[in-house]
Amino acid sequence: MSTITVDDKKFVKYIPENEIEAAIDRVAAQINEEYKNDIPIVLFVLNGSVIFGADLMKRMTIPCRMTCIRLSSYDGMKTTANVKNLIGLSENIENQRVLVIEDIIDTGTTYEHVVKMLMDAKVKDVKIATLTYKPDSYKKSLPIDFVGLEIPNKFILGRGMDYNGLGRNLRDIYQVVEE
Repeated sequence: MSTITVDDKKFVKYIPENEIEAAIDRVAAQINEEYKNDIPIVLFVLNGSVIFGADLMKRMTIPCRMTCIRLSSYDGMKTTANVKNLIGLSENIENQRVLVIEDIIDTGTTYEHVVKMLMDAKVKDVKIATLTYKPDSYKKSLPIDFVGLEIPNKFILGRGMDYNGLGRNLRDIYQVVEE
């Protein structure tokens, strides 16, 4: 098994690039079908969604617009109950269909915050596409519309996900080695 060290933690390769690519292909096909008669606004939740979102958009055959917000809810390897708006919405999205792009859904705190923000902006509807989803951690009732990979409740990095700002650029997904 391939093991790497990022900052002060050891990680083992968990999901290889080819499985990630197949998951992105599946999600893109579902999105293309869902929005075949619409032009959604694709909303990247920075920083984590950039790599998945870029890979996903290259496979989307529908017309779409793109915008970004930046939120923070992690402290090291722990998710917090507080979501900070670092960069908010900068355009009018009223009465638009919005597709939120996330790298990971775990407790759902950030997702719930985004949905509330979008509903306050009076969007037509909100759907979410996530590369990874932790069903055992998810605490909210909002639907998760497009899921690339369901994973157990373990800390991961790579493909946009980081540990203390490092590891986002890894092509595979790695899981922390418990010590």
